Amino acid sequence: MNSASAACRPAAGLGNPKGFVVFAATGRLAFVLVVAMTLALPGSVRGGDVATPLLDPCVVALLPHKGTEPLDQEISRAQNRAKEPADSVIWLERLGWLFTAKARRSYDPGYWKLAEQCGLCIAARRPHSPEALLLLGHVLDSLHRFHEAETIARELVAARGLHFDWGLLGDALMEQGRLAEAVDAYQKMIDLKPGPQSYSRAAHVRWLKGNLRGAIELARMAARASDPRDADSSAWSYSRLALYELQAGDAKQALDNCEIALRIRPDHAGALLVRGRILLASGKPSEAVSALRSATALNPLPEYRWILADALRAAGREDEAIEEEARLVRDGAASDPRTFALFLATRGRETGAALDLAQSELNSRADVFTLDALAWALHASGRSNEASAVMRRALAEGTADARLFLHAAVISAASHHRADAQRWLGKADAIRQMLLPSERVELDRLLATARTKSSSSSNADVDSHKGNVGKEMS
Repeated sequence: MNSASAACRPAAGLGNPKGFVVFAATGRLAFVLVVAMTLALPGSVRGGDVATPLLDPCVVALLPHKGTEPLDQEISRAQNRAKEPADSVIWLERLGWLFTAKARRSYDPGYWKLAEQCGLCIAARRPHSPEALLLLGHVLDSLHRFHEAETIARELVAARGLHFDWGLLGDALMEQGRLAEAVDAYQKMIDLKPGPQSYSRAAHVRWLKGNLRGAIELARMAARASDPRDADSSAWSYSRLALYELQAGDAKQALDNCEIALRIRPDHAGALLVRGRILLASGKPSEAVSALRSATALNPLPEYRWILADALRAAGREDEAIEEEARLVRDGAASDPRTFALFLATRGRETGAALDLAQSELNSRADVFTLDALAWALHASGRSNEASAVMRRALAEGTADARLFLHAAVISAASHHRADAQRWLGKADAIRQMLLPSERVELDRLLATARTKSSSSSNADVDSHKGNVGKEMS
């Protein structure tokens, strides 16, 4: 749950948090994906310059949409209105943001591709249109095409510099590991329009910089300022706040805020995941399994499957844990390479593949957690000295993350930096509730080993001192 910023767009009552994860393919849009991604692959987007697609993106965007939920009906209405020449651009923009809302609600990335087609259609009719650029920039950021998103965001801030333009720029910069530049962009955003979107970004930056108290303060502001009618955004805000509070040691308040999120939107996968993590931290793996199964059914990303498998194992359901991990291995490389690389490195399996995945991820994003994944994969591949150098970069921002600290401790020990290893173990132990059950077991083993070595070393020092004294007295 590493990416906490909410990608922004014009205030249209839809809400727009990216949440903590990348959306996973579920197969519910298989036909549309075939049409949009194999027959109508758009050219690269460079600012407002769009290459000619093989199939008119306007045709793809207006393919008949089916569904019975209110959001589906809104999409169909917007498609019909977009066919009217007089208001086509206005309704295409509206349709694009409705598709992004559907992507968040369904966890199906096919809708991100449909939103992209809306942006390309607008851009073809109105080159360098800010409406098209913002929509395309948001889609590219959500699809982890951060360099392209940055290019579009820079064109937007140069042309008009609205608060959501700066937010998009900050998001793209942050994911690329350029945190100082991202902070400047977010500051401009909050100066232009304080509100839940800017508060949540500022909270995340504070957390990344190790300021948990400041992050909680701003996350509370974001949650309280969120609109309950915008269920996705509001549920996301409360569940993110719950994670910060769990790290601060207040599991009860964390669970209370998670329950608020689930009252707002009972099927919010991110809130269900956080509920499961809180229950795991509270030593209730069997209860955690129920929430985590629901979360994973909605959004079967590697992160979700990994946590569920750990909860199943902690609950004594080993066979089910193995089945869940098999599903993770089957789909992980395609749906979330970074988390899958971490999983493989943690399990000590296919370490070469883990390293390849982590290095590939670094080409598009160089944030704290991608660096951690690379360092962990290097260590698993027996290259601990290289891992140590990468881990120093991951730790440079001051991010207080239990898994990051645990990895730092292991890598420091393997690199023969004993004092550093003990220091990172202590930091991981201070927020152990944020670790998975299996990681807490490993942490306890490492702490016990460190105590044994420290005790042996102290006894050896005493024996040596006694020997010296004896020689001096003789």
